[in-house]
Amino acid sequence: MDLHTKKLVGYSFSRTMTTDLIIKALENAYHAQKPDEGLIFHSDLGAQYTSTDFAEVTKNFKITHSFSYKGSPYDNACIESFQAILKKEEVNHVQYINHKSAELALFQYIEGWYNRKRIHGSIDYKTPQEMEDLYSCAV
Repeated sequence: MDLHTKKLVGYSFSRTMTTDLIIKALENAYHAQKPDEGLIFHSDLGAQYTSTDFAEVTKNFKITHSFSYKGSPYDNACIESFQAILKKEEVNHVQYINHKSAELALFQYIEGWYNRKRIHGSIDYKTPQEMEDLYSCAV
């Protein structure tokens, strides 16, 4: 999640939380957004994020990796809030047929609704895509 725009810029789907999964999500975000240098990636202290493989990817992309303090759930409040919204607005209302249908539905929710149509009070009642577009024009 880009904290300035609230846009979900990198994600990946799997049945399990692995280092490869989060590397794929970071790579998706990096290649889609093409960020300038000085990017900061913030995460908790999960084994996937503290792995050597993930550290190598952040190093290769010249990304500074910031970690939450141990036992401090508030450091990642923005993504925890998104996950609660995702459950309330999508996941808890659907019974997915299989993993592929769940993946498609989550992609449609993120790209079709959350990023492009869902307004956010914290960004002046704009959508994440509108915020990104405003920022892109200003730069």
